[in-house]
Amino acid sequence: MLPLIVLCSLLSLLLLPPAYLAAVSDDEYLKLPLLRKSPLPSPTQALALDTRRLHFLSLRRKPIPFVKSPVSSGASSGSGQYFVDLRIGQPPQSLLLIADTGSDLVWVKCSACRNCSLHSPATVFFPRHSSTFSPTHCYDPTCRLVPKPSRAPKCNHTRLHSTCPYEYAYADGSLTSGLFARETTTLRTSSGREANLKSVAFGCGFRISGQTVSGTSFNGAHGVMGLGRGPISFASQLGRRFGNKFSYCLMDYTLSPPPTSYLTIGGVRSDAVSKLSFTPLLTNPLSPTFYYVRLKSISVNGAKLRIDPSVWETDGSGNGGTVVDSGTTLAFLADPAYRLVVATVRRRIRLPIAAELTPGFDLCVNVSGVLKPEKMMPRLKFGFAGGAVFVPPPRNYFIETEEHIQCLAIQSVNPKVGFSVIGNLMQQGFLFEFDRDRSRLGFSRHGCASP
Repeated sequence: MLPLIVLCSLLSLLLLPPAYLAAVSDDEYLKLPLLRKSPLPSPTQALALDTRRLHFLSLRRKPIPFVKSPVSSGASSGSGQYFVDLRIGQPPQSLLLIADTGSDLVWVKCSACRNCSLHSPATVFFPRHSSTFSPTHCYDPTCRLVPKPSRAPKCNHTRLHSTCPYEYAYADGSLTSGLFARETTTLRTSSGREANLKSVAFGCGFRISGQTVSGTSFNGAHGVMGLGRGPISFASQLGRRFGNKFSYCLMDYTLSPPPTSYLTIGGVRSDAVSKLSFTPLLTNPLSPTFYYVRLKSISVNGAKLRIDPSVWETDGSGNGGTVVDSGTTLAFLADPAYRLVVATVRRRIRLPIAAELTPGFDLCVNVSGVLKPEKMMPRLKFGFAGGAVFVPPPRNYFIETEEHIQCLAIQSVNPKVGFSVIGNLMQQGFLFEFDRDRSRLGFSRHGCASP
């Protein structure tokens, strides 16, 4: 999902530690003398000292911990999203939030009920039932990180209960508004134990409206877990504690029973890391929330399409480029590339074209009587900067829209007013790691069985 309000990147400095090193120019460098105050030790002494040091270092070398939360497809409730199970408050209340790398705010549906027995449990968050719920004061620096309602009351610095109102908008005009607050979240750690992570900032939404938060894509969800690059996202808040990276696997929504997968904040297993292919994460100052990557080529059955490289570039207005977004279901390609992909796939596919197209799709095929239709579908290959190659199976870009009909689940976008998107359907079955410190995205077909 794509927020309209882009938070000012300078505000993120409020959450960063002060810098203690002065900047030097490219032609300057610093030199410090290295002095030895004692004579060289004997080889035996040196060996003993080194052995002790290595032992000491080995004791200090601990794997970076991680926390994890189950991820499930919302297909059973009619949603094209993936949900994360978030346990929030003390005692913990369990809610399902949409995992969204395309927005920053973490928010949940809240109820200010006095008689909460009238509400179904696990559908809204009850602040009254939590001993750790703490509304953010409007004068708190973190309050500046969330967009305000147009008619927000003036902040009263002297009042004890002068809260921080927020109003967060999505691209289709949907809104969530309420109070910005802090709470304790309970997550499982790498050791298998539970950890209570205090003071996680989130929106307590008392009012929601619009297609995004009331349409079918939101069915079964109780809020949104923003995993974007902004300072208030769940990934940013917890990343500072767990290595500033996160990963997830979005399992095939058609599988039954649905397999277990996890959103992991922190490092993935070393054996899984060795199998990841990496491409650099790019930044767009005009859209700092999103995870941009440089898509360089698309091939169909091994033949690279003749797409002008400028199709993938970001222009001076911040439009264009390619975003990895778990909150968008389908894939979107810049129109010149899209038209080439559709035309080439149509020529290469070995299945009959459907007599009638499913509304909203430009290429549909009839799979009636075909045992394994994926074997007869062209294979797409996406080449990224850094040499990373993404080869999703056909089920990631052909979906069943009605009985015996499958359609190409890729849409066109005008690069002058938007950007290409690798949505959650295309990501299915892959481990994705967002390494924010190294500014890179890794992906692999391996490592989805467990975190």
